[in-house]
Amino acid sequence: MYPILKKQILSEQVKLVVVEAPIVAHKAQPGQFVIVRVDERAERIPLTIADFDRDAGTITLIFQEVGKSTKQMGLLEVGDAFENIAGPLGHRTEIENYGTVVMVGGGVGIAPLFPITRALKEAGNHVISIIGARSCPLLFWEDRMAEVSDELILCTDDGSAGRKAVVTVPLQEILESRPEVKRVWAIGPGVMMKYTAATTKPFNIPTLVSLNTIMIDGTGMCGGCRVVLNGGARFVCVDGPEFDAHQVDWELLLQRLSFYRAEEKESLERWEAHRCNLDRAYETLTSVR
Repeated sequence: MYPILKKQILSEQVKLVVVEAPIVAHKAQPGQFVIVRVDERAERIPLTIADFDRDAGTITLIFQEVGKSTKQMGLLEVGDAFENIAGPLGHRTEIENYGTVVMVGGGVGIAPLFPITRALKEAGNHVISIIGARSCPLLFWEDRMAEVSDELILCTDDGSAGRKAVVTVPLQEILESRPEVKRVWAIGPGVMMKYTAATTKPFNIPTLVSLNTIMIDGTGMCGGCRVVLNGGARFVCVDGPEFDAHQVDWELLLQRLSFYRAEEKESLERWEAHRCNLDRAYETLTSVR
């Protein structure tokens, strides 16, 4: 069991938990992920490690409540525990002093971007970070990103914080005016990463993305996380999660991400209906007493 030592509500749907996992914390590197299960019957969910503390033996996980499994995780409180945490999994980010780098984070993608940004800053890079979300309440860790960045640009789709723009707008401006940029990292929704890749490609700037595909076992055996690159198929769990953004078949990836949308919706509806029945039964029982 992996007990939760701290919980923080970052927004209505985005939650942070600090979990006691000393072996994972000892080995974790920027860019790696874990697979968690709430209980023995729960779905296996891949989550990138947002932070780790080797001395305390803890890892920080940030997730957005979307379907049944993530909503289940959102119900966990301090003192509860995950049944399993497998990891760290995947390849770590290649950290060097490249010079000037741009870090692009969208929504929950800000979480896995943070440890990579910190490591690049510690390696001596000049770090320009662009983080964005649909609106201000969905932004988080602005202060932490500012601490590990030389420059920080905030964007929101509705203009409620920072610039009213999608993240690719300031990215385009930076690439046009600053030829010293050597690399770009982008983590966020698939569509955001797709358009980030399209933005950087004309400038021939190496661009890395961290892919969060459908994943089951995390060992490369099930094939669920398959992604197609120009050089052929790869598996995100063992070959990634970082890939050259200019090599990814984005149309196929976005299609695969939506394969089970109907089943995910049905599963969530059944779970919520079951919870409602339990709530009604509890209310009936307590009213009789």
